[in-house]
Amino acid sequence: MAGETNLEALLGDMRPELREGVFVFCTVTADIELAAAINPLLTFREHEGTTLVIRREEAEKAGLRYQFPSRLITLTVHSSLEAVGFLAAITTRLAEAGISANAVSAYYHDHLFVPDHRAIEALGILQQMRSSQ
Repeated sequence: MAGETNLEALLGDMRPELREGVFVFCTVTADIELAAAINPLLTFREHEGTTLVIRREEAEKAGLRYQFPSRLITLTVHSSLEAVGFLAAITTRLAEAGISANAVSAYYHDHLFVPDHRAIEALGILQQMRSSQ
């Protein structure tokens, strides 16, 4: 099943869902051995270190320093990795409200990490975008 590329269809069908828990961003060196208790939602290797996105309680238990306590909003429409303008439209609207968003595109869906204290507001904006299509 191919992902959706039509911007209007993407915005109209996105059904944003707020996931449970608070996620944080950590960085570790490539040679560090991670504790079995750490189950990263996202791992990304950069030249400077490996970024882990994990639940805050996992970071605290492991003694990892972290930044950006955030909530995860999944846009449940099956978006194509080749879709043009979907995340731009969403992040522009959130930016107009002064809400930062760290976007991750995976195979089936797009995901947004938004500040923990603004998550409900961000969810409302996204739901409003959906209903206005």
